[in-house]
Amino acid sequence: MKKIKRFVIPALAVAMVFTGCSKTASTQDNKTEAFEDAIQIVLSDGGIIVNGKAAATDSGEAVYIGADIVYYEEGKDETYGEGGKEDSHSIEEAAGHMVITITQPGTYEVSGKISSGQIAVDLGEDSKEDSEAVVNLILNSAEISCSVAPSIVVFNAYECGSDKEEDASPDVNTENAGFNLILAKDSENVINGSYVAKIYKDGTTKEDIENDEAKKKYKFDAAIDSLVSFNIDSEENGKLIVNAENEGISSALHMTISGGEITINSSDDAINTSEDNISVLTINGGTIICDSGFGEEGDGIDSNGYIVINDGYVIACANGKSQDSGVDSDKGIYINGGTVLASGNMYDEVSSDSKQLFSVFNFVQPVQENEFVMITDENDKPITAFSAVNAYSTVVYSQPELTEGTYHLYKVSSVTGDLNGSIYTNITDYEDAVQLEGGSGFMMGGPGKGGGRPQTPDEEKPERQEKPRGDKSFENNETVTSTEFTLSRDSYQFGRISEVK
Repeated sequence: MKKIKRFVIPALAVAMVFTGCSKTASTQDNKTEAFEDAIQIVLSDGGIIVNGKAAATDSGEAVYIGADIVYYEEGKDETYGEGGKEDSHSIEEAAGHMVITITQPGTYEVSGKISSGQIAVDLGEDSKEDSEAVVNLILNSAEISCSVAPSIVVFNAYECGSDKEEDASPDVNTENAGFNLILAKDSENVINGSYVAKIYKDGTTKEDIENDEAKKKYKFDAAIDSLVSFNIDSEENGKLIVNAENEGISSALHMTISGGEITINSSDDAINTSEDNISVLTINGGTIICDSGFGEEGDGIDSNGYIVINDGYVIACANGKSQDSGVDSDKGIYINGGTVLASGNMYDEVSSDSKQLFSVFNFVQPVQENEFVMITDENDKPITAFSAVNAYSTVVYSQPELTEGTYHLYKVSSVTGDLNGSIYTNITDYEDAVQLEGGSGFMMGGPGKGGGRPQTPDEEKPERQEKPRGDKSFENNETVTSTEFTLSRDSYQFGRISEVK
């Protein structure tokens, strides 16, 4: 099998002992050299060019065109799959899509635009056990649109992680994953993608379905979807915009984001890692803006395992109409660094093992989209101000500048300062400040402290119980009003937030 120079993921901001995917690190020189050797793929509706020539139709080539696209076909009965009419597409619509398939390890640089197409990575079923079966896919001012399936899909490549629950841990290094998505320097890339509802394996019967024995053949939830662990990173100023009919970016196991300016507009979870009790989503850098407000529901960021945020700017806005979270995890959320704004209508517990202080606010009246909330210190000096793109009643906020102390909370009509995403720092001016007061519902925490159900100050914190996802919202407690709150590693102050009358 062809050997490649492996793409380098930058070192983590927080020192950890890793399990699962760790191997000997490569060098930055190898990364640069690999980029120089990249196979060039130029997209257009008139044809696909590979290294200056028309793309081959022979599946034995490193890149070929003409494979059938995997999609949910209309007019099928219940033994075909779980999709409905809204998930189905005609043969004619599917046939109008061009599939560009990568079949060999290596580095591939994609540029140009295709209005009905898909990039597929398929190195063969045996590749999941082969550490050399790695594809680096560089997007360099590329635009890919697909109306029947993901725009980028990874079927087979090396899997660096374990899918065994006994190996599960929040500390996973995907440096040697089989797929790396890289945003080229100063490029803006656009992915407009769909999804594929669950299709059963051939030969499935009604009895299989009735007995819950129907097996999955295909299911892809996101505009960028991978069946193996993968990384997303960027050269300087690389941008990615994902517009998704369902989820935005999804991995069947682990995903690590280490750079880039990434904006995701989705009708369900903007980012998802989906292996129950195992998957780890790690964010080590970049600016990630997640807007899950284009459908009826959706978390900003969701993991069926763990979420670990070590650095970067993370703005995760859940759907404003549903009981979803800005960040939602089944096994634990760890905020170790970076700036995090996660808004929604439900609080999913941030781990007591987080290395950075965080605050959680639950508002009596929903905060509307684009309304500004400002935090000031005990001397009323502004620390930060932020807004969300969807209405919310619960927000998690964390940044390195938050230290132990007394803070105040305001609503303001406008802010002047340094803006990253929708978060202001170094604030020099603001207008129409209205101070907010607290009763039972806001909490602060950090290392040694966890979230969970709010209690009044005199109430003993109960042992944490696992509850259905929909029951993780704040409960009504006796109101204890205050216009300030304390952020501390040793204690919490609890309150329910409302405007001062």
